[in-house]
Amino acid sequence: MGDPRIKEHMEVIGADGVHVGNVDRVEGHRIKLTREDSGLGRHKGHHHFIDLGLVADLEGNRVRLSANAAVAVTFEEEGGRKAV
Repeated sequence: MGDPRIKEHMEVIGADGVHVGNVDRVEGHRIKLTREDSGLGRHKGHHHFIDLGLVADLEGNRVRLSANAAVAVTFEEEGGRKAV
């Protein structure tokens, strides 16, 4: 399960090239982002996850998503549930 090509500390960017976060690790079918990329407000300090189905390509040390960064963030999951 997962994609062994996705490594810790790789940058995750949207289709528009905008920074979404950095990979902490891959857990099952999701990329777990580092806590530093946790967002604001009540999301601060929590790990967020992005489904591997959003991965469009791997470019060097970057994971490019199929959605723009602003849209990809709305698909992030915190733990096992959709973020709101």
